[in-house]
Amino acid sequence: MPSFEDLCSHLPVAAFAPGEALLEEGAATGRLYVLRAGTVEIVKRGVQINTVSDCGAIFGEMSALLDAPHMATVRAVTACEAYRIEGGEAFLQANPELSFELARLLAHRLNGVTSYLVDLKQQFEDRSDHLGMVDDILESLAHEQKRRFTPGSDREPEY
Repeated sequence: MPSFEDLCSHLPVAAFAPGEALLEEGAATGRLYVLRAGTVEIVKRGVQINTVSDCGAIFGEMSALLDAPHMATVRAVTACEAYRIEGGEAFLQANPELSFELARLLAHRLNGVTSYLVDLKQQFEDRSDHLGMVDDILESLAHEQKRRFTPGSDREPEY
């Protein structure tokens, strides 16, 4: 099965200087990027949540799949090159092999997050103080099956 990089090799390459954003949180560009070289950081609400230097890493996929603004900023830490894909949703629909690999990647991420939530739930399930609410909240998150994505949260609806 072809990799993200293989499927993108004919696409334009964009170069980014350190500190330059590939994607901005809250913007609706419809773009996807596939990292070709360099290191980027993922920042959400001003908090760095990850750094990525894996060639073939894809960014903007959640926005394309959910038809929503970008959920995080992706910023170059070092000089970077990335394949730029305009119309990410259409690109994913036209490339089922890539979409399947993306689904596999997202399932892997979800499994990791779910395992972490189960661990947290077990840590807080017997608490009788205010931290005992964590168990209830995680229980509701584990069973939530929304069909339509709406950005934000009850505490911060603008995000």
